[in-house]
Amino acid sequence: MNGPEWLNRFHACQDSLLADLEILVNHESPSRDRQALARLCAWLSTRLSRLGASVEVHPGTDGGDHVLARFAGRSSEPPALILGHYDTVWPLGTLERIPFAIAGGRARGPGVLDMKAGLALILAVMEVFREDSSLPARPVWILITSDEEVGSPGSRAVIERVASQCALALVLEPALAGGGLKTARKGVGRFRLDIAGRAAHAGVDPSAGRSAIVELARRILALGEIEDRPLGTTINVGVVAGGTTTNVVPASAWAEVDARVATTREQERVTSAFHAIRPLTPDVEVVVSGGFSRPPMERTPAIAALFDQARLLGRTIGLELTEGSTGGGSDGNFTAALGIPTLDGLGATGGGAHADDEHVVIASLPERAALLALLIEGLKQP
Repeated sequence: MNGPEWLNRFHACQDSLLADLEILVNHESPSRDRQALARLCAWLSTRLSRLGASVEVHPGTDGGDHVLARFAGRSSEPPALILGHYDTVWPLGTLERIPFAIAGGRARGPGVLDMKAGLALILAVMEVFREDSSLPARPVWILITSDEEVGSPGSRAVIERVASQCALALVLEPALAGGGLKTARKGVGRFRLDIAGRAAHAGVDPSAGRSAIVELARRILALGEIEDRPLGTTINVGVVAGGTTTNVVPASAWAEVDARVATTREQERVTSAFHAIRPLTPDVEVVVSGGFSRPPMERTPAIAALFDQARLLGRTIGLELTEGSTGGGSDGNFTAALGIPTLDGLGATGGGAHADDEHVVIASLPERAALLALLIEGLKQP
């Protein structure tokens, strides 16, 4: 099929796509709720199997399991990998407050944009292949994980193992504003500073104490030296705590710090800088732990070439695709770091991800489904 034909097919099946989206949203799936995740994992596995896939369920560690569906292709070329996740940031019971709803050209509900709509797009595309009794141009492997929202601690190894066998990766995270694709993402680091001082009575013998909070405050101010905003490197001290009561010189304090970098070189520099931290106060101990959970997704020549192909394919359905970068991470960071050409942000358009007004623009769904189908059929490995 050509671009307009694909688009017409997905306009015709928009109602069934929205029906799948409602089912997906109504299956609440917080990242740490193993029972809730298991229910949606079972639904996805059954649905993908009925679409003709060979389905494997890979056991998870921190949350739910991960679903790998393999579809045969018309050629023996290396597969295209489609990445998604079915966990959300929303706690169980959010549907009582924010039920799935369609109004004003929008679909609302917890996780509807990030990224239940992306999963509905995947199912819609593979459903059309099944209805036409046709195979995609190359094998298509679909990996849907259960812990992306918490950093992919249990799925990273699976993602990397599966991706290493694939020619390219397509990530169904939400699009940028205006429908743009993501060709670069920052790497994400989490560090913790634990300060051990010396307790003393704040009124009777304060000089005998060594304030862990004062040391932490000085260390926090010094962290600004690690930042390099022109290079895209940011440091955010997000959580701090310490002390016991006001009349005791605090013997302990700690902080959790977020670090974002745009390049591998900056990741290495920032990591070294954190682990080189030493106390600024005598007789105080500073222990640094943590590191980068996601490497940066850098815009390589191969990613740029893949985007150029996508832009030409998008024009066949009237889309003038743009590209951009984002400070957030996704599982596309892992595939890109392996050297696999990766396009991210292929999911729905909308807004309010992780917020009460999270929504999807319904009119975007047929276009995004048609775009995904065109990429599966038309992309060549750069």
